[in-house]
Amino acid sequence: MLAAAVAWTAVTLSGGGDEAGTTPSGAQAVPATATITRQDLVDAKTVDGALTYSGSHQVTGAIAGTVTWVAAEGAMIRRGRPLLKVDRKPLVLMYGGLPLYRELSQGAGNGPDIEQLERNLRALGYGDSLTVDERFSYATYLAVRQWQDDLGLTRTGRVDAAQVVFLPAAVRVTEAKIEVGGRTGPGQHLLTVSGVRRLVHVDLDTDDQALAKKEAEVTVKLPGGEQITGKITTVGTVARSTQPAQGQDSGRTTIDVDITLDKTPRTKLDQAPVEVELESERRKDVLAVPVEALLALREGGYGVEVVEGAATRIVAVKVGAFGGGKVEISGTGLAEGVKVGVPAP
Repeated sequence: MLAAAVAWTAVTLSGGGDEAGTTPSGAQAVPATATITRQDLVDAKTVDGALTYSGSHQVTGAIAGTVTWVAAEGAMIRRGRPLLKVDRKPLVLMYGGLPLYRELSQGAGNGPDIEQLERNLRALGYGDSLTVDERFSYATYLAVRQWQDDLGLTRTGRVDAAQVVFLPAAVRVTEAKIEVGGRTGPGQHLLTVSGVRRLVHVDLDTDDQALAKKEAEVTVKLPGGEQITGKITTVGTVARSTQPAQGQDSGRTTIDVDITLDKTPRTKLDQAPVEVELESERRKDVLAVPVEALLALREGGYGVEVVEGAATRIVAVKVGAFGGGKVEISGTGLAEGVKVGVPAP
C-alpha cells in the first residue's frame, strides 16, 4: 500500500547530500502542489461493529398456562407494565437487581428483596404510609392487595415470580420466544430483553486489542451516512474463539468492546452494521503532507519535491506517523507553508 502510494517517481539526490538545488535528471515536472501543514496527526484503523442495546436478560416462566398476550419485539417496557400475560394474568416488570427467588408475604423473613418490592410499590403510587425497609409489614400487605386489584389479579397480598420480574431498569423486548396461544411452564424461556441505552459492540481481533483503551474517543459511522463520536466504556479481558467461516483456514479470536455514543442515533435498528474508527496513535504539532507527496528515492527512503517558483529540489525526509491521508515528515529546510509536488489527479 505505502510503496504504491509513494512511487509516482523515483529520483536520486544529487551531490550525495540531503537536497538538490534544481530539478534532478529523471524527475518529472511538477503537475500540482500541496502545502506542508503543521497539525495533529491521528493514525486510525476502521473495524466493523454493530449498533445494539445495552445488556441482555432472559425472562422465564414460573407457572404453567396459556400465553394470552405478549409484548411485541422492539417494545419498550417500563416499571409496572406487563411483559406478557399467562391465562390473562400479567407478569409485571419491576426495577431491582435481586431476582424474586421466594414468595413475599407476611411472615416472610426480613430481606433486601422485600425492600426492593416496597420501593417499587411506592414508586407506582401504592402505600403512601408504607415504610420502605426489609420487613413485610401489614402496610406492605395492604399495598400489595391494592396493586393486585388494579391489575386484575387475585387479592392475596402475596407476591411471587408468577406476578413480577425484577430487572435493573426499563427494557426493550429483543425477541419473543413464545406466541399467543402457546403453552408455557416453569423455567421456560419466554422473552429476551435488553436495556434501552444504545451502544456499539465490536468483536475486536486480539491482534488489535492495543487499539481499545477505556475512555478513548472513537468515531462511529452509522447506516445512512450518520457519523457520531463516542467513548470506549468496556474492554473485555477474556478472549473468545469463533469457528472459521467457509473458505477460511482458521477462526477469529476476539475480545468484546462496548462503545457509548455521545448522542442518540437516528436509526432505531437493532444489530445495524457500523464502522468504528479506533485511534492507534496521535502525533501533536507535526509537519505533514499528503501521502502522495512522498517520493521513493533510488538510494532508499523517501523524499519530497519542494517547489520554489519555477525551480524544484528534492529533500530527503524522515517519515513518521500516518493518518487521514497524510504523513508526518521531517527534513532539512522544511517548514509550514512550503509547497511540495504531488502527482496529477
